[in-house]
Amino acid sequence: MKILSHRWRYPAIGFVASAMLAALAWHWSPSKAPQYVTTQVERRDLESVVLATGTLQACSQVDVGAQVSGQIKSMNVKLGDKIKKGQWLAEIDPVVLQNDLREKLANEQELVAQRRATAARLGEAELAFRRQQEMLLDDATSRQAYEAAQARLDEQRGTLASLNAKIKAAHFQVEIARAELSYTHIVAPQDGEVVALVAQEGQTVSAKQQAPVILKLADLDTMTVKAQISEADVVRVRPGQTVYFTILGDPDRRYYGKLRAIEPAPPNFHDAQSPPGATNSGASKANSAVFYNALFEVPNPGRDLRISMTAQVSVLLDVARQALSIPVAALGEKAPKGRYIVRVLGPDDKVFTREIHTGLNNNVMVEVREGLAEGERVVVGEAADISSDSTS
Repeated sequence: MKILSHRWRYPAIGFVASAMLAALAWHWSPSKAPQYVTTQVERRDLESVVLATGTLQACSQVDVGAQVSGQIKSMNVKLGDKIKKGQWLAEIDPVVLQNDLREKLANEQELVAQRRATAARLGEAELAFRRQQEMLLDDATSRQAYEAAQARLDEQRGTLASLNAKIKAAHFQVEIARAELSYTHIVAPQDGEVVALVAQEGQTVSAKQQAPVILKLADLDTMTVKAQISEADVVRVRPGQTVYFTILGDPDRRYYGKLRAIEPAPPNFHDAQSPPGATNSGASKANSAVFYNALFEVPNPGRDLRISMTAQVSVLLDVARQALSIPVAALGEKAPKGRYIVRVLGPDDKVFTREIHTGLNNNVMVEVREGLAEGERVVVGEAADISSDSTS
């Protein structure tokens, strides 16, 4: 085998070394230019809102109860029926109360008869007293007989006054019995719709301690939304602000209204008040979230909204219509007077910085009032950064 001469050995070693250095330089040098993720400046409607979860309630709801005890003889409505004020809803068996009324009427009539008899005796006593009075002037009777006649007269007058008082009391009892009898005929106190039947025909109800609920009547033409606003957001909410909500069954449709009121205390305010001497009230409050009810009404002509539905509520704080906007992620370093630095991708794919003036910011998109034109592209990140975030 031939051995390379010293003449060719050293140039070969130099060539190999140069190739290795070139390979290392290619390996460690950037393979390509940075890849930017950009988005276009475009016009859109921006909203700054306070989000809350609410519950739908009937604007006007009343529990129709029984004021007297007894068995429900008839129920004249069904669930979902539309009711007019004064309409007959149900009847409680009136037999017992009818008999009670008859008894009280008879008692009153008996007292009236006693008053007539007493009035007759009073007239007789008055005549006897006048005779005794005239006879006493002529010394034709004794002082004792005169005084006895006067005593009988006073007694009859007292008896008549007592009977008059008893007749008034008996009349009051008759009026009460007549009213209780009328209570067996249950009528609607307002227009509305039957939303719940609590009692059934044939059921016996007792009104001794409290009026039992027969059915629930609600006006569903208008619904009230009770939205829970957190204590962090309630300071930004005011009556009169525009508010809208969506429901789970139709998330694309918005129902609009005006905020009517914000309750000054949370719903559990009464329950949260600790009795005197309690020591853990501060700790329990610190561990619980605090919400305040915000109330507003919406019309419900199609009856699409129902009681106890969940509402995703948005209270509008500010609106920018068809404003130039970019994602918040495109904002760079903050500059004075509400300005920010953004990176803009030029026509030659070169990136340069620009200062912009921003407006409404809803933490997702931000309004651009000055510094960018519609159609320009701003940098929101680099491909390497995004890929590393997705894999981390």
